[in-house]
Amino acid sequence: MANRQIPTVKAQDVANLPKDEFAFPGPGRDCLVEAILEGRKTTTTSLMAEFIHDHEPLPAAGRRTLLLNSDDQPVAVLRYASVSVTRLGLVTPQHVLNEGEDYKSLPEWRQAHKSFWTSENMRQALDNPNFTVDDQTLVVLETFYVAAMVVN
Repeated sequence: MANRQIPTVKAQDVANLPKDEFAFPGPGRDCLVEAILEGRKTTTTSLMAEFIHDHEPLPAAGRRTLLLNSDDQPVAVLRYASVSVTRLGLVTPQHVLNEGEDYKSLPEWRQAHKSFWTSENMRQALDNPNFTVDDQTLVVLETFYVAAMVVN
C-alpha cells in the first residue's frame, strides 16, 4: 500500500457518496481513521444487527463511501473489495491482523469488540438496552482500501 500513489478528489465532487463512520466520534474514531489513512487498517467488522436496525442493505464489493473523521469532515474515499457475513466465533486471525489495531490475539480482539458492541452508546444506537453478543452473533466482514484522499 505504501508504494501506491493515492489520487485526490475535491470534497464537492464526492459529497453524494454514502458516509462511512468508524466507531463513535472521539479518540476511538480518530485512531481508526489514522490507521485507515496510513494503510494499516484494511478490514473492519460490523454487527449484522446494525444493518437490520438501520434498514440498510449490506455493502457490496465495489461500493465507494466517504470516510468521515470525528468532526464529520470527509477525509477519504474508500472502495470495498469484499464483504461477507459470518459468526463472530469464526473470524480469522488474518482478518483481525488486517484490522490494523494491534490486537495480540483473537481472544483480545473478540473481547474488545464485545465491549464496544455492548457499550451504552451501541445499545442506544440499536435501541436495545439489553443487547449482547456471543460467538454465534452474525457479523459483517468488510475489506476496503483508500481509493482517494479528499481535499477542499
